[in-house]
Order: sequence, then structure tokens, then C-alpha cells
Amino acid sequence: MKENYCLQAVLVCLSMLCHSQAFSPERRSHLRPSFHGHHEKGKEGQVLQRSKRGWVWNQFFVIEEYTGPDPVLVGRLHSDIDSGDGNIKYILSGEGAGTIFVIDDKSGNIHATKTLDREERAQYTLMAQAVDRDTNRPLEPPSEFIVKVQDINDNPPEFLHETYHANVPERSNVGTSVIQVTASDADDPTYGNSAKLVYSILEGQPYFSVEAQTGIIRTALPNMDREAKEEYHVVIQAKDMGGHMGGLSGTTKVTITLTDVNDNPPKFPQSVYQMSVSEAAVPGEEVGRVKAKDPDIGENGLVTYNIVDGDGMELFEITTDYETQEGVVKLKKPIDFETKRAYSLKVEAANVHIDPKFISNGPFKDTVTVKIAVEDADEPPMFLAPSYIHEVQENAAAGTVVGRVHAKDPDAANSPIRYSIDRHTDLDRFFTINPEDGFIKTTKPLDREETAWLNISVFAAEIHNRHQEAKVPVAIRVLDINDNAPKFAAPYEGFICESDQTKPLSNQPIVTISADDKDDTANGPRFIFSLPPEIIHNPNFTVRDNRDNTAGVYARRGGFSRQKQDLYLLPIVISDGGIPPMSSTNTLAIKVCGCDVNGALLSCNAEAYILNAGLSTGALIAILACIVILLVIVVLFVTLRRQKKEPLIVFEEEDVRENIITYDDEGGGEEDTEAFDIATLQNPDGINGFIPRKDIKPEYQYMPRPGLRPAPNSVDVDDFINTRIQEADNDPTAPPYDSIQIYGYEGRGSVAGSLSSLESATTDSDLDYDYLQNWGPRFKKLADLYGSKDTFDDDS
Repeated sequence: MKENYCLQAVLVCLSMLCHSQAFSPERRSHLRPSFHGHHEKGKEGQVLQRSKRGWVWNQFFVIEEYTGPDPVLVGRLHSDIDSGDGNIKYILSGEGAGTIFVIDDKSGNIHATKTLDREERAQYTLMAQAVDRDTNRPLEPPSEFIVKVQDINDNPPEFLHETYHANVPERSNVGTSVIQVTASDADDPTYGNSAKLVYSILEGQPYFSVEAQTGIIRTALPNMDREAKEEYHVVIQAKDMGGHMGGLSGTTKVTITLTDVNDNPPKFPQSVYQMSVSEAAVPGEEVGRVKAKDPDIGENGLVTYNIVDGDGMELFEITTDYETQEGVVKLKKPIDFETKRAYSLKVEAANVHIDPKFISNGPFKDTVTVKIAVEDADEPPMFLAPSYIHEVQENAAAGTVVGRVHAKDPDAANSPIRYSIDRHTDLDRFFTINPEDGFIKTTKPLDREETAWLNISVFAAEIHNRHQEAKVPVAIRVLDINDNAPKFAAPYEGFICESDQTKPLSNQPIVTISADDKDDTANGPRFIFSLPPEIIHNPNFTVRDNRDNTAGVYARRGGFSRQKQDLYLLPIVISDGGIPPMSSTNTLAIKVCGCDVNGALLSCNAEAYILNAGLSTGALIAILACIVILLVIVVLFVTLRRQKKEPLIVFEEEDVRENIITYDDEGGGEEDTEAFDIATLQNPDGINGFIPRKDIKPEYQYMPRPGLRPAPNSVDVDDFINTRIQEADNDPTAPPYDSIQIYGYEGRGSVAGSLSSLESATTDSDLDYDYLQNWGPRFKKLADLYGSKDTFDDDS
């Protein structure tokens, strides 16, 4: 810290010494013209005379980061008219005046009171002026000068990124450019070496190097192999002061990845592969897989397989699975276990893409022997395809054939196969399958707009061994037919302004409409819009097809009035482009509205016109008042009726004819199951006087006596009841249509005696009813009627 103070003090002294020599009395008269007598030409060629200034400058620089105990002397201001008697006052203004820079108003010395940082601000512009101390009258015009902050090396270099990532192909030549890293230094690059950077590599040798001046990283070793080491971590340093001792430094990390090239041939990990296949396998069935390993990646590691020799070349084939980089050996033709039980193949694996630069590393291929044994094993059925895709038209009749699945038993016995559908995948039971031949049919019409694809699973099982079962997915696509007519794409509504007949028609459509069709695009657009044939010459509106699946509705005339008609319903026919085409008629509502002079809608309500055309406001008020009075009267009437507990409507005397009950006949017994129907009181048959008995077949027809039938509409209830009683007494065949119950008929085959209790009191009975005396007052009447005989005699 003391060394820094000494260095800064020496720099201040040297700076003051140099400037004091430049403005010594011997040179002042020589330099004064450069400060005071400068001429300047204006824009119009006019020569402008700058006023004479008599300032003497001592210093223009101040060192940054000065931390000494005393303020730094920046410079001194002195005027030629200053005689030293103290009558002149120096004033300082501008950037930092009074806070960072202060001036002695007598001597003109300027000091910096704070530590300055050039990286925050490189210079300050100040204004100085000499004024009379007593009157503050300016003695000279103000003069501007600049104080520059002199830089020191106080900022280390910084890289743009903390870490870098770069790629370079493996086996690149020495000196191949990898990446350029760049650092920056906040110090002044124009002053000294504080911002002069030099790059060096701290980690990453001997694989990489860096250019000291540019920061470009290059390869330093040949034949770097990605398969040996793929990623390298390099540390680069940037140091200022030209890399000399005492400079500040910064570092960054660079991750360099070697990209792959095809420099390795494929190799089989073993010399012989053993495989087996059933004799009942169908052509196309996979027998086994071989794989050659290639340490390269991407397209450089792609391998293709071929059979180049062997006694099974005609029976087997090999294909390449590019996802797993395996050679798939498949059965090409049927084989027979009894004819031959083993085959041998020679398979070659070769790279697909070969780099000419590394052709010397070849050959880029390898061979292996594949031995295949034929087996005779019990296996489940095998479908000929791993999955099936079928198609069927929508709305096809039930029983339409969709397609067929086929499976085969690979065993020598070749057991028959039965097919079935997994109902968990066909919950709606859209399909059925023939269990013998595997034909799939529909059970009901299908709707493509509801479901375009249906996925089911089919089982195949051996008849003699149900445990041997196979399953295959079946995707069924429902083909579209044109069975949906196009409709409006949205609930459209049109508005038209009222106008007179003389106003010209607008070329703008009232509303633009479009259509939507649930069918596929082949049976949908293009849509055709038109009016129905019966109103093709509609006098009010017309439809113009825009030929882009939209149409515009236009007015054919003017003079629409809400008073005459405020709503028009316009039917529009929309046809699609299907075969055969479908069409529908959609109704567009067009309202007549009031508009301003610019055509903007104001109101579509016809209320104002109805009021003007009908009653006046006073008449409407009178009508409303009458309605209110009527409502009040009704409310009072209801209130009074409720207080009197009388019905609101006075009906006629209640018809009591349905309540007449007679008990002078016994019922039909257990076989009398006919329900009582009170509605037959006014049965039309009863008016004629003859009502057939339903419980027994009558032996003769009862002929009613004339004069006993009352008038159908008679309101004399007394006569009606007497007539009915007389008919019931005299007609043994009349059933109990009204409430008259008959108990005289006991029924046929009943072991029960008479159910009547009318004669119980007059017959001798062994039953004892004395316990009724203990049942309380409610049973006193029964106890008196059915009491003991002694008690009865005593009472008598």
C-alpha cells in the first residue's frame, strides 16, 4: 500500500512539473495566442473572433483509485488580471463540481476529494470563471476544460462465457481449429499495457494448444481416437500487461468433444451362431438374429447384412433391422424336419457409409457362420401377419364382410384353429368372426362420424388344445360415405338498415355465411349456396356464392321498414361436393334495424313504432290502471272467500248417488272376484234397465218394467235412488255395479258356511264371547250383542 502511495505521488509531481514548464513566464507570451487569439470561420464564411482568455493551466489528469490521506491536486486556475490582492474569486461548475472537485476561490487550486474509477467514468467536463469578489461581476467569460481520469491496471481480464463447448472430428490433423475464446479487460486499452491480453493453456496439453494473441484453440496431437477418449477438458488463461509478471489474469473452461468418423470396421463378437426353427414355421417367420459390433456411431456405425454362402441360401434370407443394427434371419421357403434337420449359412456384415480418408483401415466388413437346426415342437398357432388393417364402409348392412385373419398351427399335426374376438376390445359388439375361417363381419351399421377407427383383438386357438392360443391386433377403418348434409357453420343472423326507395343499394353483403360438413373432406367441400327453387326470384334478398365455401347475402331492394316487417326468414340451400351430393335448407334470420347516417346500427326494437302507430301514452296509462283495479278486485274476492271458508266457484249440489250402499244381499262368496266399479253408476247399459250379471250365467233375461227408468239427465236424486233400489230388489241377475253389495250368493264348492253375521244372534252357538266385556267401552256394543245366553235372558 505504501508503494502505491509513493508511485501516485511521484506521478502527480512529474505531471505538475511538466505542465509548469509548459506554462512558465518565458513561454506564456508565446502560448497565449493559442489560447487567446484563435480564429474560427462560421458557416456563412464569416470570421468569428473568439474573446481573449487569460487562463494558465497546470494539470489536466488525475490518477484513478488514489487512496492517499490528502485530496489530489488536479490543477490550478490563474487569470492574467489577477494581481494577487485577493479581489478575484474563482468559481468552478460542471460535472462533479462541489462534490468530487473543489476549488480554492483565492488561489485557483482544484483538488479531487473522492477516489475516482476510470471504468465508471473516464473524464469530467468543468467550467471555470473569474469574478469580482465583492460584486460577483464576471471579469472574464467562463472557460471549459476537461479532467481525464488516468487508468491503472485494476481490472482482471474476463471471458465472455464461463464455459465453452466445442466439437472437432476425431483423427483431425495437427493444427485444426477447434474454437476461439475471447476475453475482455475493462482497463484503458490506449494507455499502457493494462488491457493487452495474452492467452495461454493451463490444462489440456498435449492434446490442444492456443494462440497467444487470438485465443484460437487448435489440435496438437494427430490421430486422436474418439473410441479411446471422447471428451477433453481444457483450461485457458488470459493475462493482461502483455503476459508479464504482475499482470492480472482470468480463466475459462472449454469442453471439447471428438465427433465420430468411420474409422472402424464392423466385427462379429463370435465366429458361429446357433439357431433353431420349427418345421411348421411359415415363410417370413423370424429364425434368429446376428449382430456385428461397430464402435462408430450414427451413420458411421450403420451395418447391412447379406448371406454370401451356405446350403440354406435358397431357404433362408436375412434383412437388416436399422433400429437395433441386427441381421434378422427369416424363413424364405417351407422346410421339412424329416427331409433335413440342419442348415449352414455364411453371413457378411458391411458398413453402409465408408469414408475414403480411412479406406486404408479396411476392409470395412466381416463374416460369420450361422447354423440352423430344424425342430419339431408343439407351438401355438401363428398369424401370418403381426397385425391386420381392414376397411369397411360406414352404414354397411349387418353381415358385411370386413376382412379375414389367418393363423396356422406350426406343429406337424396341424390342428384346426378356432377364432374368436376379445370382447374386452369390442364392448359394443360391432363385429363377429367366423370361428372356422376367420372372416370378420359387422353386426350393425357403423358411423364414421362417431368412430373412424375401431381396434379389436382376435384370438386363434387349437381345437384340441385351447391352451395353445395366439392373439393379433386388427385395426378396422370405417370409410366415409356422403351421409351428412352441410349446415351453417355458426348460428348466423343478419341485420339491414331501414332506408327509403331512393337510397342506392350497398355492394356490401348483409352477412357472409359458411358451412360445416361432418363427412370427410372428399364428401364435404366444395359447398354450393343457393336459394330454394320456389323463391329463386326472392324480391328482397339474394345469395351470391363466393366459390370459396362461403357466400354473401345481399339485399335486392331498398326501402325496408320496421313498421311493415321487422324480421325476414330467408331459407338457404347448401349442397356439398360428395357423390351423390347432399343438401340441406338452413334458415337465416334478417332483422330490420334503425341506423345512423353512417350505417351504424342503433336499434332493432320495433317498440317505438308500435307505440306511435297504436295508442297514446295516456291511453296506455288508463289501460294499465284498469288492469290494476281488476287485480285488486280479484284479490279482495279471494280474501273474502277464504274468510268465509267457501269455495271460489259454486258448484251444483254434490252428486251423492255414488254413496248409496245397501246390505240386504250377500256377495258372491270366494268366487266373486269382480272388482267394484263405481263408474258404472252411469253406465249406458244401466239406462236401458238391463245389466248382465258377471259372476254367474243368468238363466233368464230380466225385462225392466216401463215407467221405472228415470230421464238420463234427470237431476231428481230422490227418484233416481228409488228407481235403482227397486231394480236391484226385483232383478236377481243384476251385479253390484254401484256400491250395493250382494251377500246372498255363497259360491260353488266353498266349504265355508255363511259369512253373514245377521243370523248369528238367533242361532245356537258354542262360542263364548264373554271376553268382549274386558275389551273396554269400544267393544261394549259387541259384548251386548254376542254376550252369554244367560245374560241375554236376564236382560230380556
